[in-house]
Amino acid sequence: MKSLRELYKIGRGPSSSHTMGPQKAATMYFERHSEARAFKVTLYGSLAATGKGHLTDVAIKDALSVRGARVDFDWKSDVVLPFHPNGMKFSLADVPEDQRDEWVVYSIGGGTISEGPGSLLGEGADIYELNTIADILQWCRQTGRSIWEYALECEGEQIWDYLRDVWNAMQESVERGLNNEGVLQGPLHLSRKAATYYVKVSGYKPNLQTRGLVFSYALAVSEENASGGTVVTAPTCGSSGVLPAVLYHISRGHNFSEKRILHALATAGIFGNVVKKNASISGAEVGCQGEVGVACAMASAATCQLFGGTPSQIEYAAEMGLEHHLGMTCDPVCGLVQIPCIERNAMAAARALDANLYASFSDGYHRVSFDEVVQVMKKTGHDLPSLYKETSAGGLAGIGLTHP
Repeated sequence: MKSLRELYKIGRGPSSSHTMGPQKAATMYFERHSEARAFKVTLYGSLAATGKGHLTDVAIKDALSVRGARVDFDWKSDVVLPFHPNGMKFSLADVPEDQRDEWVVYSIGGGTISEGPGSLLGEGADIYELNTIADILQWCRQTGRSIWEYALECEGEQIWDYLRDVWNAMQESVERGLNNEGVLQGPLHLSRKAATYYVKVSGYKPNLQTRGLVFSYALAVSEENASGGTVVTAPTCGSSGVLPAVLYHISRGHNFSEKRILHALATAGIFGNVVKKNASISGAEVGCQGEVGVACAMASAATCQLFGGTPSQIEYAAEMGLEHHLGMTCDPVCGLVQIPCIERNAMAAARALDANLYASFSDGYHRVSFDEVVQVMKKTGHDLPSLYKETSAGGLAGIGLTHP
């Protein structure tokens, strides 16, 4: 597995696979042809189907038109390239055919780009020898250490400086979202709700305030993401509200030290990394179960660790967080990361707290392992029809288009 630096990426929303990844690819292509006067970009599959709502063209154009070059787009939503639904082709325009330098590349989730099987561009070497939670739990049993300590073993002490930057960015995204009001951009005219939820919380009994606060924090980050604000991929932009909401709430409500929060981030990152390595975190490939489902698993694991869970209990919490999102479709209305994405982040944050509580009541023993759920999630995602995988062609997206 790669470093947690490749999982937790600080960048602008609204989509890691549709905005961050394509912009990264466009920047790399521009570096090869910085003097070009015109570019042509062909978007395929999901990138073409929901690219306009995800600001894919804006992100690419920002990277390619630094020196005023023209950028032409060709949208081919009905063509899905073999390797991944998020395919794109860059080429030079206004030049002879033999000089176009066509480059096909894929945005495979979480801001990561690839040229095909076995290729990850712009990322470091694998630094984790163990790639399954079962093997990591065995390491914990043999060494008497915790899951976060395996991250430290592989990453070194310098990872804490990076995770501190991640944690600061997460907190800032919550606080910006709580202070911003108004309507999100796009044809849905969706009003921001985070600030209102946060204000209303004080009027409820203490036993209900926890959920209200977590809702408001998740809404805050997700609304920031939808407006193109700076967020952290955890594991993606579309699911960026879950983990920050849970950690922000716990850190304030229980006075956990920064050090313990960073340890929890490391543990959460291990679970996200395992899914990224062995399945997918791309909504275009496996549906929203790979985004919000994985985010819930990460938040469940982090919470369980903070409240003293054993490695087995932590694994159980994460397993529930992912298992109970199996089959979740990615069906954004109008191709925007707004409905149902924002609300799903809030629901998943609350579910993460429940998964921790359920696992904490147990001895950590259960029949279905996290690794098995990861494989089921992968197969389920591949079995889903394409209209349920970030194409805005079915599910809630179909209803939304019929009844704007």
